[in-house]
Amino acid sequence: MAEEYIVLIVEEPWDPTAVTEEQWGAAMRAHQAFAEAVQQAGASILGGDALQPPSTAVRIVPARDGGSPVYTDGPFADTKEVVTGYYKLGVRDADQARELAALCPSGGRLELWPVMATNAM
Repeated sequence: MAEEYIVLIVEEPWDPTAVTEEQWGAAMRAHQAFAEAVQQAGASILGGDALQPPSTAVRIVPARDGGSPVYTDGPFADTKEVVTGYYKLGVRDADQARELAALCPSGGRLELWPVMATNAM
């Protein structure tokens, strides 16, 4: 049975409108190479996306004790790095997840999280 992992791409915030065509093309080629490496390893990308910059995000503190939720528009001054994208991988085991996640392009760092099988609970 395949295991699922999320690879979070954590980097300094960036402005997509300030990226040149050449920079964007190079980034897309790097992500395509990552996708090909995943496929060649017999694993699969189950999903993934680049995320909009922090200025478009909303932080939500859920309602507690009968109160109302609290919404805060980004950017968030307390963060120097943000999640700029993610991939969901289907792999054979944790070792393969680590090996493939390390190939993911990032100008910062990566976090690898196993997905909990909630359908088995």
